[in-house]
Amino acid sequence: MEIKVLGPLAARENGVSIVPTAAKPRQILSLLALQADRVVTVPTLMAEIWGEDIPRSAATTLQTYILQLRRKLAAALDGDPTRQAKDVLVTQHGGYLLHVQPGQIDVQDFTRLATSGRAAHEAGDHYAASELLGSALRLWQGPALVDVRVGTVLELEVLRLEEDRMATLERRIDADLELGRHTELVPELRVLVAKHPMHENFCAQLMTALHRAGAAWRALEAYQRLRHTLIDELGLEPSQRLQRLHHAVLSADPALELSLPAGS
Repeated sequence: MEIKVLGPLAARENGVSIVPTAAKPRQILSLLALQADRVVTVPTLMAEIWGEDIPRSAATTLQTYILQLRRKLAAALDGDPTRQAKDVLVTQHGGYLLHVQPGQIDVQDFTRLATSGRAAHEAGDHYAASELLGSALRLWQGPALVDVRVGTVLELEVLRLEEDRMATLERRIDADLELGRHTELVPELRVLVAKHPMHENFCAQLMTALHRAGAAWRALEAYQRLRHTLIDELGLEPSQRLQRLHHAVLSADPALELSLPAGS
């Protein structure tokens, strides 16, 4: 089994796609994949598919969707005497469970790599952090479940994944800044700041990279763009943290410079 949710939905067993074409079975498969090896209750599946407008026939219809998924699994497992579709898509008391092996779902790999990268970052191993976090981010092929219609349950899951991706990206950039890669980071950060014009962390990272690259005046420009956007959109000034960074750039504070290890 190979399942991808970090981008378009893809699921293959023995190289055969088991992704249904109908919208609601795709939602079910997506939710089961995100909660792999954990029971997803019938009420949760119903809430995802129908929201608050659950029809009287919901239980029967849900069983039909599960049967459709199992038929696709059975076709992909044809010739495998060790497993049946019901061993992969398991009926549990009160719900269903998708049984997978470690490393078969991209989101599990992302979580493992991102967690290890965060630990390396917190331990001050910036090279390992950059490598691990970068590997985690490369698993993404677009917005999570970009081709799946999401209901209220999946919507929250997708939001959580996007927040995890953004946090992982910020940590990877922090690690690269610590490694002295400020010049290489500037183009990437310019794009991120353009896409997220009120994101203070990306602006702070761009300001730091520009300052270290010898373009302090561009760092000040980036601050002013963010400030004007925040005032126009929200009526707010930048945070105290960003204001302190602005003053540090203005005064050419030596604390902004990269601290190289002894002997470098």
